[in-house]
Amino acid sequence: MKIKLLVVGKTDHKGLQAMISEYQKRLQHYIKFELEVIPALKSTKNLSIPEQLEKEGEAILARIGTTDVMVLLDEQGKQYPSIDFANYLQKFMNAGTRQLVFVVGGPYGFSNTVYIRSQDKISLSAMTFSHQMVRLFFVEQLYRGFTILRNEPYHHQ
Repeated sequence: MKIKLLVVGKTDHKGLQAMISEYQKRLQHYIKFELEVIPALKSTKNLSIPEQLEKEGEAILARIGTTDVMVLLDEQGKQYPSIDFANYLQKFMNAGTRQLVFVVGGPYGFSNTVYIRSQDKISLSAMTFSHQMVRLFFVEQLYRGFTILRNEPYHHQ
């Protein structure tokens, strides 16, 4: 299985980017992982929020294959403790999923077409985080999930 994290807009904070890169490197020991950045929309002052959502949605869906399983990182999604999230990942591996794509939308979330195409929604917290920080938290949780599945001593309970 391959996991892709698809995000809207680049990470401009060097410290966050360094930490994200560290976890990306660690993940390579467990699974094929890719972080793909969709460039942020330009000239958004002339676009309404629904228009922005629609344009971002088109860019997201253009990068999703017909057999990909798409899971949105969304504040309305289900929250998982780390061990349950590890089991969630295992479920997709057991099902023979070829590519699992987790998506972080832009500042206003996702268009209706993206919600319709997605298979699931998960939330990292009831709190709201910046889109840049979500990337770090998510890649760390992916890494944690794989160490849990391998019974490695990263996660303590």
